[in-house]
Amino acid sequence: MAGKKKGVQHEIDMCDVGDLKPYERNARVHSEAQIEQIMASIREFGFTVPILTDPRNGVIAGHGRLEAAKRLGMAQVPRLVAKGWTAAQKRAYVIADNKLTENGGWDEDILRLEIGDLVELDFDIDLLGFGDGIDDILQDLSKEAPDDFPEYDENIKTEHKCPKCGYQFSGGKETAVSNSNNGGDS
Repeated sequence: MAGKKKGVQHEIDMCDVGDLKPYERNARVHSEAQIEQIMASIREFGFTVPILTDPRNGVIAGHGRLEAAKRLGMAQVPRLVAKGWTAAQKRAYVIADNKLTENGGWDEDILRLEIGDLVELDFDIDLLGFGDGIDDILQDLSKEAPDDFPEYDENIKTEHKCPKCGYQFSGGKETAVSNSNNGGDS
């Protein structure tokens, strides 16, 4: 049955790390490097996203965070308890939680701006999780962006003329030119 099941509830509390039971058939794998990144994130920002479990402490989402917490020697972690979920909902969410995140993308212009600002603020951008991929973004930041409005160069001659009244200016110097054919107000 698709959609929200009636009676689904959530409760947040603190749980002993040793009481949590990872799902044995979790298809998502976490490399050593990723666990290290999660550990660094927890050290910098704290434990910001609870581990999602069923009422019997079976982990539905947050396997990487749980492993990082264990390695950091944490005694307790925040836990969000999903009550009223069917076995099928729990199994499906183990997959959906990871896949839905992968389906997102980046607005690369905004990402470059944000990372550039963090670099200027002397923030440790390794904590962002890009690994070696950050080098490409930083390389793009170091390239000079073209100016939207180039500097004024008085050596460039331009001619502009109002089609209605005949007023014209050239090279930055305005010059009124009479136009006998304008026949009206400007």
